[in-house]
Amino acid sequence: MTVKRAITATARSVYIRARLAEERLRSGVAWWPLARDFVANPYPVYRKLRERDPVHYSILLEQVVVTRYADVDRILRDHRHFSNDLHKARSSRGSLATRKKLKPSMLVLDPPDHTRLRGLVNRAFTPRSVAKMEDHIRATAHALLDEVEGSDEFDLMTAYAGPLPTLVIAGMIGVPERDLDRFKVWSGHLARALEPLLTPEEEELVHQNERQLADYHSGIIEQRRRDPRDDLISRLVEAEEQGDKLTLDEMTVMLRLLLIAGNETTTNLIGNGLRALLRNPDQLALLRERPELMPSAVEELLRYDSPVQLDMRFASRDLEIGGRFVRAWTMIAPAIGAANRDPERFERPDELDITRSDAGNISFGRGIHHCLGAPLARLEGRIALEVLLDRFDRIGFGTRPPRYRPSIVLRGLEHFDIRVTGAPARS
Repeated sequence: MTVKRAITATARSVYIRARLAEERLRSGVAWWPLARDFVANPYPVYRKLRERDPVHYSILLEQVVVTRYADVDRILRDHRHFSNDLHKARSSRGSLATRKKLKPSMLVLDPPDHTRLRGLVNRAFTPRSVAKMEDHIRATAHALLDEVEGSDEFDLMTAYAGPLPTLVIAGMIGVPERDLDRFKVWSGHLARALEPLLTPEEEELVHQNERQLADYHSGIIEQRRRDPRDDLISRLVEAEEQGDKLTLDEMTVMLRLLLIAGNETTTNLIGNGLRALLRNPDQLALLRERPELMPSAVEELLRYDSPVQLDMRFASRDLEIGGRFVRAWTMIAPAIGAANRDPERFERPDELDITRSDAGNISFGRGIHHCLGAPLARLEGRIALEVLLDRFDRIGFGTRPPRYRPSIVLRGLEHFDIRVTGAPARS
């Protein structure tokens, strides 16, 4: 490290500590989501926020962090008072400036634009249409584990949890298998745009990968205009809702959103979910004994360590949240990870219980922005775990301890080595 960089890093560290001290003095608790301990385990801090300052202003991120289930649920459901339109936000700090330069997806639009775009793509992700993909997803999962057959230890993220959703969403969209490596790189870089804090280098990578992906999709879209196939790109080209078709820009942006959503959240569900089961061997043993519990287990894993920890909204007018006044167009961060551990909503929230009857995790959001791909993510998560338990009669932690990526919005493992033994015959 150069002297200049060392001085800059030291100054930044001093500034962060000073602002956190100010937060703690104001509210009794401070929130810095890139702290090493928080990245490893955010839930003790979430508990403090819920108990001491459930509508908490973060000085460093210039946003209000909301941590109680009832408040988060209200914000996500009420699109009239809590807008997704980031172009109306007061702040242009961090990734907001970056995201404002991207062509807007329906993720950052309000009705009627959001309603129109979602309606044009919604049919591809209904539970009925997704259910038809089960055999293909299961075969893909087995094929990935065939690649590591004979190994008693491998990185779950690079060998299985990462490639599986990429293969599935790329197949749905209509991307040739030879381009899957590029797809995963594009997805990883573009997903960083969801994070509140980006370095200048990351900002440039976001814009560079947006252009590359748009150019790539534009070429395939033109091919599908001439030669339609049984894939999502062809259906988007042909899509028509009340006489309204998607423009080329709208199609490339929609495909960008589906790529990120179809990759990152499901990868995190598989990784976070298996780690939670290995840390709770009684629950893993129960799941092996009673495989019919798998659907409820997936819901509990989504609640226990949510793939998406924070969402983003803007107060569309001066309003009150949990007894606290919030000015119009203040950025609000509904903390999904905190809401899913709220004892006012869930009994024994810090315990993993795959038989839990009080379902209602908020991991896929609420209201009009409820995750379009939720049925697909649930199906992939269920099949991924079923195939792992089918292929290996013992699964444990590998040599390297699992490590989470230093992200604020998306919570997922950078690497997760697992040791497997006693693989039975393939079902």
